[in-house]
Amino acid sequence: MVMEAHQNGFDIKEITADTGYSSRANYEVAESIGANAYIPFKANTTCKSRGSRIWHKMFHYFQFNKEEFYQHYHQRSNAESAFSMIKMKFGDKLKSKNFTAQKNELLCKLIAHNIVVLIHEMYELGIAPQFCSQSPISANKVEGEP
Repeated sequence: MVMEAHQNGFDIKEITADTGYSSRANYEVAESIGANAYIPFKANTTCKSRGSRIWHKMFHYFQFNKEEFYQHYHQRSNAESAFSMIKMKFGDKLKSKNFTAQKNELLCKLIAHNIVVLIHEMYELGIAPQFCSQSPISANKVEGEP
């Protein structure tokens, strides 16, 4: 998934994942696209890098800078919270049958979630929306033109 996103033009700087993804291969993929991976190491992990320089480097970073490591890793909880909110509000199943329709259905759920959060924050923070009062035609005119 990371490689597909990278190949589609996304500039990925950081990758966070849970310990289930803690492997030399995943650290190597992250390094190959210029990203830093923050994947906690399993409790029984040893320092044996088996030739993976990035694995060795990140293992020591994890061991000696846990607080800083977990500051980056904590970003993952934001995504998990958003997924939980979406599932609670819109359900955890997709109704569409084919992959393209499922993808579009999921994207619609994400847009709807963002709109819900935006409206909630608008009321929470007391922000009054201001909409453009000009029509699209008059908005495109250059000043001084008839």
